[in-house]
Amino acid sequence: MSENQHKFIIELAGQKLQFATSPENETKLRLAASLVNEQISSASSGANKSLERAAVTAALKLAGEVIELRSKVSTTDEPSVSNATLDALNEKLNAIENQIDTALESLSLPGTPRSIVP
Repeated sequence: MSENQHKFIIELAGQKLQFATSPENETKLRLAASLVNEQISSASSGANKSLERAAVTAALKLAGEVIELRSKVSTTDEPSVSNATLDALNEKLNAIENQIDTALESLSLPGTPRSIVP
């Protein structure tokens, strides 16, 4: 861990996970975890869905939203949006997608050592 990073705990789907990031990225990571928690909760409220299934459903829904946003960003005809702004938005979307992937890869069901995402 580099000296400008610190460790903190995020609760995701009822499990505490430790992350290390720079202080300026912690807020974004916490917001991403909150969004993932909302999606998992929504997906698991159906007919006896397992945590694993709810997490995969949430990941697919969020990935679909990322794809839709990327499509809108790449096809915008808004003249006031510069290529640099579009590139920055794409970088942010990629970072969010990577954070979600990392969180889901480390999430495992209680009592099982395996990851829920193969």
